[in-house]
Amino acid sequence: MRQHISKASTWLSRGAEFVAAMMLAVMFGSFLLTILYRYVLNWPAGWASELSTIMWMWLVLWGAAFVTREREEIRFDILYGAVPAAIRRLMFVIFALVLIGLFLLSLPAIWDYVTFMRVQRTAYLRIRFDWLFSIYVVFAVAIVIRYAWLTVQVLRGHDPLVPEIDEDADASRRP
Repeated sequence: MRQHISKASTWLSRGAEFVAAMMLAVMFGSFLLTILYRYVLNWPAGWASELSTIMWMWLVLWGAAFVTREREEIRFDILYGAVPAAIRRLMFVIFALVLIGLFLLSLPAIWDYVTFMRVQRTAYLRIRFDWLFSIYVVFAVAIVIRYAWLTVQVLRGHDPLVPEIDEDADASRRP
């Protein structure tokens, strides 16, 4: 059973990375089209610029929700790394509970705003703003679930911010 969960987790992780890569490719392609249209063909390129901006917003929130892992995030952890493991776990649990609480507290307002924005559309592509901003709802829910899971892991003794030692790589360096 554990092996099936691991395979599913790997598959979902790769899928999320693929979606992020496709968003980056669309963003880059629309950026190139913006340059081509504006500077080479001297045509208006508002739609390409708008698409690039939309892809950037979705890529950042999708990546933060599903692709970036705790060890890959940039943070100032001088104090966190200087204290004993028990204090680190306590700090993480307090931070995670505050973060979960704030996101849960803001979720109704986020939902109200996103659903309210269905009355407006983007200027060029005519995408409804509720569809456009829906990624923030997904992001907020994913962050709540992620930090709830990480809190459980920390309470079990696992520190998500300390890099794990790769036994194979470590063994290959030994004489």
